[in-house]
Amino acid sequence: MKIFKISSVAVFVLTILGMVSCSNKKFQVSGQISDAEDSVLYFENMSLNGPVTVDSVKLAGDGSFDFSGKAPEAPEFYRLRIAGQIINVAIDSTENIKVKASYPVMSSQYEIEGSDDNAKIKELAQLQIDLQNRINATVNDPRTGVDSVQVAVAGILQAYKEHVKTHYIFKEPMKAYAYFALFQTYQLGNMQALVFNPRANADDVKVFAAVATSWDTFYPKAERGINLHNIALEGMKDVRILRNEQAAGQIDASKVSVAGLIDIALPDNKGMTRRLTDLKGKVVLLDFHAFGAEGSAKRIMDLRDIYNKYHAQGLEIYQVAVDGDEHFWKTQTAALPWISVKDGSGQVLRTYNVQVIPSFFLIDRSNSLYKRAEQIKDLDAEIKSLL
Repeated sequence: MKIFKISSVAVFVLTILGMVSCSNKKFQVSGQISDAEDSVLYFENMSLNGPVTVDSVKLAGDGSFDFSGKAPEAPEFYRLRIAGQIINVAIDSTENIKVKASYPVMSSQYEIEGSDDNAKIKELAQLQIDLQNRINATVNDPRTGVDSVQVAVAGILQAYKEHVKTHYIFKEPMKAYAYFALFQTYQLGNMQALVFNPRANADDVKVFAAVATSWDTFYPKAERGINLHNIALEGMKDVRILRNEQAAGQIDASKVSVAGLIDIALPDNKGMTRRLTDLKGKVVLLDFHAFGAEGSAKRIMDLRDIYNKYHAQGLEIYQVAVDGDEHFWKTQTAALPWISVKDGSGQVLRTYNVQVIPSFFLIDRSNSLYKRAEQIKDLDAEIKSLL
């Protein structure tokens, strides 16, 4: 057998050519969005820090578009967007994705070709829309009470999670669509939350960990895989803390007021312990807020308007902050006129089953829970009815 030897120079040249070839690999996303003439179509990368515009085009009469970019080394996520209408797209290497849709129903009615991942993501998007419709129908059913809504929504979410875990996530955890499924959300009232919540649910932590482990194998050192590991580790810690607190003792009857709510007793921003039950005789807006969250300033201004309008008539705001930095919290609340306390352990959040921030409850003058945020369409009108 004749053996050919390649010189070190040749190896170097071949290596460089290979690197250039890899760096020139592109993906393409093209297609048509009909009934959208003169609309701006954005092509956005869904980075770990939020959406980043990669390109955009003002659509002509035929609605055609063509975007391209450097092929990623691990699955990456993009979206096509016109105003609030979105089509999610996963890119794994050099796909040529074709999309066909019509505005303004492109989010729910579109065709996509070019990869199995994107076909599965479309299925997940449609399942998510159906999930949201069922939650909305439950919340808006006038025959359903506060407690019944919580139970019903929890049941809907659990069934959805079991279906998605079985048919999408655990089936092929290394796939882009499995990663996509982890971060699906639902809307409850005016608040948004993750379907899979690794901060408070041990089973959900396992789901994140399964995908993280699979990505370690198929996409070692990928930024998204590392991020999944961090989420899973933080979730394990949070769940362990929650279990320790529960093991230390459940809420006993003495913590429940005669009026029918669980009391809160926390130090305010001046160090004075403030009890929720001390506000009997007033209408109370029990508010859960994060001052470090996006939109905090506007929400505080809205609460000021409500407070200024109704405080003299008997309204009080008891605001529970969930920010970790105590100095930051005290600085943010120093000039606020209402009661400001901080839930450092998260126990109050769990007691009141608060899964999304911001959130609030209305408490009537008898110190009984009246309604939670998801059941209130017009806060102003509800407060007036209780005063």
